[in-house]
Amino acid sequence: MTSTTEQFADLAATTLLRFATAGSVDDGKSTLVGRLLHDSKSVLTDQMEAVEAVSAQRGQEAPDLALLTDGLRAEREQGITIDVAYRYFATARRRFILADTPGHVQYTRNMVTGASTADLAVVLVDARNGVIEQTRRHAAVAALLRVPHVVLAVNKMDLVGYEESVFAAIAEEFTAYASDLGVPEITAIPISALAGDNVVEPSAHMDWYGGPTVLEHLETVPVSHDLTACPARFPVQYVIRPQSAEHPDYRGYAGQIASGVLRVGEAVTVLPSGRTSTIAGIDALGESVDIAWAPQSVTLRLTDDIDISRGDLIAPSASAPATTQDVEATVCHVADQPLSVGARVLIKHTTRTVKAIVKEIPSRLTLDDLSQHPNPGQLVANDIGRVVVRTAEPLALDAYADSRRTGSFLLIDPADGTTLAAGMAGESFASKAETTVQADEEGWDF
Repeated sequence: MTSTTEQFADLAATTLLRFATAGSVDDGKSTLVGRLLHDSKSVLTDQMEAVEAVSAQRGQEAPDLALLTDGLRAEREQGITIDVAYRYFATARRRFILADTPGHVQYTRNMVTGASTADLAVVLVDARNGVIEQTRRHAAVAALLRVPHVVLAVNKMDLVGYEESVFAAIAEEFTAYASDLGVPEITAIPISALAGDNVVEPSAHMDWYGGPTVLEHLETVPVSHDLTACPARFPVQYVIRPQSAEHPDYRGYAGQIASGVLRVGEAVTVLPSGRTSTIAGIDALGESVDIAWAPQSVTLRLTDDIDISRGDLIAPSASAPATTQDVEATVCHVADQPLSVGARVLIKHTTRTVKAIVKEIPSRLTLDDLSQHPNPGQLVANDIGRVVVRTAEPLALDAYADSRRTGSFLLIDPADGTTLAAGMAGESFASKAETTVQADEEGWDF
């Protein structure tokens, strides 16, 4: 029989890296992504033919690789990225899910969407312009979302003569700013997306740089999936009761394990009721197993007949989270309509949705200098601020710093179902001390 250690090793052997790109308008994000896909031979022939055809219609001599990711017609016509473009590709060493996010200030919310599940963020900077307001904004969003790895790609080095001093000054300024935000790891790489320097192949023009190319770093950056490090959390999605002749007494609780590991015989607590029981069995893919881990979808069977429904959370009794009706969090407002004090909302946390009211908006964050604007009264589109929300029923929330899955939530308009804000429970930014401890001891595995 395969041991638990061997099972985890097999899982880690096929690693998946989720990463997002961000940068100001015209910094070359789409060109970088297109170059990455093209030079790593991840582009289909018909896709490349379509890009060549559109480029020829525009009178361009060479194919515009940015068109490989700018899929919307409006984006192609304006030469900008508006939506979050997702791409899936793989090399011999790793699989990738890429989110190419917009650079405009008014699309900051799109970056929040793309980076919310990312293990790494690539922030582009135009070597001619250096670190600008939008660069700091993207670094702040990455820090807020606890993205564990950030790559500073200093692009268009060909337009500054491949000067080392230009790269060094930009890298030093950005690293100092991002480190103050609590970003645990920052890697600076000088590139030319248009010419292909240091994207997939090392540059012949920058012999002063001895670090990895962008693709090499993406293939080798450690993505820790120590599934035993985080406490187990199992949001119940569906209760299975066949009541058939074959299974007259079967009662199972189906869902996806959000974090950690669950074992048969383990004592568990059901929240928010607080009732306790023991895992009698775990069913996965039609078979009974002794152990299951995130992000597997399984069905749990308990020894006791407890009233459990969709939205309840099953967790080991030894590490069950506390429940609360007062949620303090940082939110990014993503709707066009403002979020005001006193607003009645729905809060969706894992599989649970409850009624709530916005009791307080203590501050709005100014990303330019990280100052707090006290008591703004409301948040508008793309604002990031602190909120206090009172829920009608208790929620079992973890701090976002501890779990990106069970520490996050959505605020929803109860009238039409519009998503108003994406929330992160707990403190906004990690301190330098917290960053050091988590990076060294836990590997930033959320």
